[in-house]
Amino acid sequence: MSTTDGRKTLAVRDVPVYPDIHTYAEVLGELHVWEGDGWKAESMSWKTSAYIASNLSAMPEITFSGPDAQELLSRVSINNVYNWPIGKSKHLVMPDQHGFIANHGLAIRDSEDSFRQMGAGSWPAYQAKALGLNVNISFREIFTYQVAGPASLQILERVIGRELRDLAFLGMTSVQIPGVDVSVEIELSRIGMAQTLAYELRGPLEHGPAVYDIVYRAGKEFGIKRLGWRTYVVNHTEGGFPQMGCTFFPSSNGDPGFAADAEYGAAAGEPVDPSVAAGLFTGSIAPTDVVARLRTPQEVNWGWMAHFDHDFIGRDAVLAASQNPTRKTVTLVWNPEDVVDVFASQFQPGEEYRNFEFPTTPASPAGGHADLVTVGGEAVGISSVAVYSYYYRRMISQCTIDIAHAETGTEVEVHWGNHGERIKRIRATVERFPYLDLPSNKDYDLASVPSGVAGAVH
Repeated sequence: MSTTDGRKTLAVRDVPVYPDIHTYAEVLGELHVWEGDGWKAESMSWKTSAYIASNLSAMPEITFSGPDAQELLSRVSINNVYNWPIGKSKHLVMPDQHGFIANHGLAIRDSEDSFRQMGAGSWPAYQAKALGLNVNISFREIFTYQVAGPASLQILERVIGRELRDLAFLGMTSVQIPGVDVSVEIELSRIGMAQTLAYELRGPLEHGPAVYDIVYRAGKEFGIKRLGWRTYVVNHTEGGFPQMGCTFFPSSNGDPGFAADAEYGAAAGEPVDPSVAAGLFTGSIAPTDVVARLRTPQEVNWGWMAHFDHDFIGRDAVLAASQNPTRKTVTLVWNPEDVVDVFASQFQPGEEYRNFEFPTTPASPAGGHADLVTVGGEAVGISSVAVYSYYYRRMISQCTIDIAHAETGTEVEVHWGNHGERIKRIRATVERFPYLDLPSNKDYDLASVPSGVAGAVH
């Protein structure tokens, strides 16, 4: 449906319309929950109970199949895709010819010659055509519900009605949800962005609202919260997950060929021409500096994924960066006195500093944000979106920083404010990465989690 001037009319498609949720926002071309149960409660949920998040729903699932499907993913990814067990997930990282990350996301191998990518862009589909490979490509609208936190396993066991302890990290299994037609294919993966116990439910988008509501109602007993986009990037920043579009800008959005491709460029959402992206490029670094918003695999601590036993786009650049690494990503903890000065300026005469909005500034997603980081007046790094952690009562950010200044305890200054406006130099300290100090999903002791199956003996 469109308006009279041709604009697409947006409607909430991924969740039920609850009367107590009042704010929605257009993100990634869809109308999503902005704030579900209040940003403070949401930001505490993955430490104390659990959340359900629909933020990646309606992004197309892309299936690559046929004789050259595996070759395609090998040619576009730094990963080795030939040691990939069927039924397992991989985080594929795809650089451009200069070694900057063009696309990344979760992918699953379904069979010898069939793979699915979700929660990411259509860069590999575009490259299949450019490389002349024999690959069948199809798109499907799906729901993706992230259920994360210490109570997530109990909630999902209560919903599904059976024990799920045998699902390993990065593993996947098919499930049936009572109340949803048994013919509907729904899968459960043990993966998430919360740096603690987390899962994803995925299936056809048209059945999403029913599944969401069933999980939400079952989770009320355990204190589940509905996580919206307002708080979504808090978990990425605390949990140490760099994310294109949120903490850095994907280089594919500035690729001229991709931008001009009507078939697959449009499928990813209209690519952004950096020459007109000043509105997206915020922070103290000039909006004309596109490279400051890009990242290499090495810079976001993903260099370990790179295997140089195969040819892939950007291989020479990625290899050079791995042989001479210059930067890595750390957590910065901002000085609270300097942060308070920013608020105080709102009540003083003259030009004020750029204010903070809680829990993230700018509002998410904000992959084009870049603040200069210095030591002794010399540029040493780039800080991404500023995040207020209610759990730690600290302002934090992910920072790509020169390795010489990446040691824990190093003191730096973040130049806070938009380029050309009043700048506040905020003292900050390099701290642990990831910052969240709870058991990770991979190492979570499932034996410590009570059974969620109704009637189970605890």
